[in-house]
Order: sequence, then C-alpha cells, then structure tokens
Amino acid sequence: MVTSPVATHGCRQPRPGHLWPVIQTQMAPAVDAGDVVSPAVDLVLGASACCLACVFTNPLEVVKTRLQLQGELQAPGTYPRPYRGFVSSVAAIARADGLWGLQKGLAAGLLYQGLMNGVRFYCYSLACQAGLTQQPGGTVVAGAVAGALGAFVGSPAYLVKTQLQAQTVAVMAVGHQHQHQSVLGALESIWRRQGLLGLWRGVGGAVLRVTVGSAAQLATFASAKAWVQERQWLLEDSWLVTLAGGMISSIAVAVVMTPFDVVSTRLYNQPVDRAGRGQLYGGLTDCLVKICQQEGPLALYKGLGLAYLRLGPHTILSMFFWDELRKLAARAQHQGT
Repeated sequence: MVTSPVATHGCRQPRPGHLWPVIQTQMAPAVDAGDVVSPAVDLVLGASACCLACVFTNPLEVVKTRLQLQGELQAPGTYPRPYRGFVSSVAAIARADGLWGLQKGLAAGLLYQGLMNGVRFYCYSLACQAGLTQQPGGTVVAGAVAGALGAFVGSPAYLVKTQLQAQTVAVMAVGHQHQHQSVLGALESIWRRQGLLGLWRGVGGAVLRVTVGSAAQLATFASAKAWVQERQWLLEDSWLVTLAGGMISSIAVAVVMTPFDVVSTRLYNQPVDRAGRGQLYGGLTDCLVKICQQEGPLALYKGLGLAYLRLGPHTILSMFFWDELRKLAARAQHQGT
C-alpha cells in the first residue's frame, strides 16, 4: 500500500507538497502547538490507522488476488473464469467460502500494514529530520527508499496474506493452493520447508511495486488537486477537493503499479520445489516475460479496477483514522502534562 499518512510534524519546518505522501499534507488540518504528539507516537498511530483501514478494504484485496491468479499462464479464452468483475466475484466468494471468506488473510494483512508502515514512517521521519526532503527531488527519493524498506520488512506477511487469500474450495480455486491453516502455521511451514530466505521469496516484485507506486503518487497528486481547484467545481477549502484529487491521482498509481502487483501476487503464490525454488517463475523478469508471452500483455492489468477501487478508500480511511487517533493522543498527552 502506498497511500498511508505521514507524520508532518516529525519533519523540521514542514512545507506543503514536500512530505510523503503528498495527500497527507494536503488533507490534514492545521496542527496547534498544543496538539503535537511525538514522532514516535505518530508513527505508531499512523501504522494503527492503516491497519484500521485494512479491515474495510481487505475484501477488495481478496477479490483482486483471485482475479490476478485466474488463468495463470494460460492463453485467454482457454480457461474457466469463476471470477468476473467485482460484484459477481464478491458473490462467488461469499457462496464458496461464506461471508467471512471476504476477509481471508486479514490477520496477515494487518501484520503487513503494521510492519510496512511502521518502517516506512520511521525511515521517512529520519529523512525529514536530516533535511533530505527539503532538497530538490528529496521527497520522491526519501519516499521511494522508505517505501522499499517497508515493503522488504513486511514481505513475509504479504507472502502469507497472498497465499491465504488465494485458498478456497476446489471448484473455485485459481492459482496454487497452499492449504495453510493460520498465519503462524503458514510462517512456520514456509520456514521449515524453505528456510529463512523462503519468507522473502518474491520480495523483488513487492519492493518495485511500492517504489513505483509511491513515485507515481507524488508526481500526480498535487497537480490533480490543483486541476480540480481550477475547475471550481467544489469549494476551494473543501475536503472534497482533496478527495477528488486523490481519486484522480489513484488512476495513475493503479495504472503504473498494477503490473508489478500482478507479478508480486504470482511470485508469492507460486509452488516451490524442495530447494525453495519457484516452479513457475525464476524471478521478476522471468515472470513478466512468461505472463506476456502466454497470457498476453493485458494480463499484467488483471485486477486493475479492484486496485483502483481499493487505493482511494484505503487512502481516505487511513488519513481519517490517523487524524482521529492523533487528536486522542494529543489530548491525552496534554492532560498528562
């Protein structure tokens, strides 16, 4: 996920448009001196906010994962399609796995959000304090590096999340079925069979996915918001302007990130041999080539609609929860002094 809030006051002399991601700086209200919480507390609150948002957007992740695995390495039109679009896919999953099936992989998703965003917030905060974000291009670089590090640390959780979300009854199964019973059981099984490195299998695709997504968001949000303001469709200071800008920016993010998202899903979910080597793909490049050759280039955009539908709501929910949690923390801190 590339659209989580960042602690603005963790930076020295923060300026709008120079924090990562830009969405947070544009949407967060002005902070009074008495309402400021420490950067360490803010990092925890931001990660917690993203976890709360994950509860609401995880069903979209489940559907997206199934769509991305459907027809793996098969020519278009030669395989059954149990998942067709969002509404029909939701209904199909609910019939096969029950309503709770729409929350498959939730625990692993929460673990990923906490790990990834915790590392990302912390690393970006360090860049802010060092003044790196005040340099030309510093925001993009800091955001990309922080996102890549966060994706690396959270990769084992994303690996398990993907495999759990793919699991279903045989008649609706797409992709390899790993048959995990729980998050801890999955981590233990992977550790025993593949060793420590097995927990980071497919991490290359995940790191590139977050890095590209972060850069695309930074490059498009400010201009999208300005475009909406110029049209004067909404009140200039309305939060709807930020929402509209975020949704427009999410189009660009989804377009550039989805191919790497598809590759990450495939690398994470593929079966492995006894040595821990993938049986379908040899790595990031091999995966890209095989998908294009056997499924066609458009296969790299499987789940594009779901990726877009998830980005906007997850961004807004993350920032809303972050802002409310920060207010509670600031109030508690103020009462304790």
